[in-house]
Amino acid sequence: MIEYENLNKVNAALFEKYEDKFSSFLKSGWYILGNDVRTFENEFAQYCNTNHCVGVASGLDALVLALNAFDFEKGSEVIVPSNTYIATILAILNNGLKPVLVEPNIGTYNIDPTKIEEKITNKTKAILVVHLYGKCCEMDAIMDIANQYKLKVVEDAAQAHGAKYKNKITGSFGDFGAFSFYPTKNLGALGDAGAITTNSEELQTIVRSLRNYGSEKKYYNDRIGFNSRLDEIQAGFLSIKLNILNQITDHKRSLAKIYLEELSDAFIKPVVDENYLDVYHIFNVRHQKRDQLKSYLLENDIKTEIHYPVAPHHQKAIKGLFDANYPISEEIHNTTLSLPISYFHSKEDVMRVVETMNKFITC
Repeated sequence: MIEYENLNKVNAALFEKYEDKFSSFLKSGWYILGNDVRTFENEFAQYCNTNHCVGVASGLDALVLALNAFDFEKGSEVIVPSNTYIATILAILNNGLKPVLVEPNIGTYNIDPTKIEEKITNKTKAILVVHLYGKCCEMDAIMDIANQYKLKVVEDAAQAHGAKYKNKITGSFGDFGAFSFYPTKNLGALGDAGAITTNSEELQTIVRSLRNYGSEKKYYNDRIGFNSRLDEIQAGFLSIKLNILNQITDHKRSLAKIYLEELSDAFIKPVVDENYLDVYHIFNVRHQKRDQLKSYLLENDIKTEIHYPVAPHHQKAIKGLFDANYPISEEIHNTTLSLPISYFHSKEDVMRVVETMNKFITC
């Protein structure tokens, strides 16, 4: 069986270092916001080429706190791609703001800059871009629009640690970058974890306060804050894994290269462009017989996933919130399939997936 993911195998090479880190953490007696959090924040800020990084409890919290820091008037509008994961929209709603969906580019699956301006109103305050699957958005055009209309920009980089557009790294374009370190991510913790990057001294001070009950000084609370602190032990694990993140990326890119070159053109494969460095958190293809393909692969001992089976505007939790149609989003959700591309997979694994998929075409 070729598994889609196996976190034991992904982390196996780091077990000894993780065990040493846990032992030193346990003996330190300092379990919240200690040296390991500060160390990781400094390391990840440097990795993302930003001035600041603030560790928080999850990727969702990173988005929630980033939007909260702007203190927008309730009901203000935030532009967001129509095919995003639900967390991006939840972050907007949990701040009392209104998500405004913009269709993606059918080739990149990221928000289409040519469709943004038509959705801007006098209530629009921000653009929340999503670097989906590990591909950076077309940030030059997006930043031009944001600057023209004086909009804030938050990058949801949960799937795009290290991805680049024109040699500039995700998390360094907008006012904030929001990262998830959920265990399956390229830079995955051993539990929930997240971070916010920014170049603004003022904004980093605000989110650092927000994550800790709205307090900059113990027992003195200047803001309505949250309890959303990056765990000390997760920060220690993340520092260890950050040392091999480029190695993880290189491996996944080598597997993606096989898919791109060897898979039949009957499958719609990710777009490759010299302006982008893709990190392939997810390698997706599209096919009109997606469900049959998924079943066929499983019958042949190959597991896959769907990211994501339900378009956001069809989710029960937010039913009725959007009254427009989003055909591009629906096309993607109805046809996309995510193939095995984990750090533990071998080139032989991927070739077996390729051969099986190519046989599906001839069935």
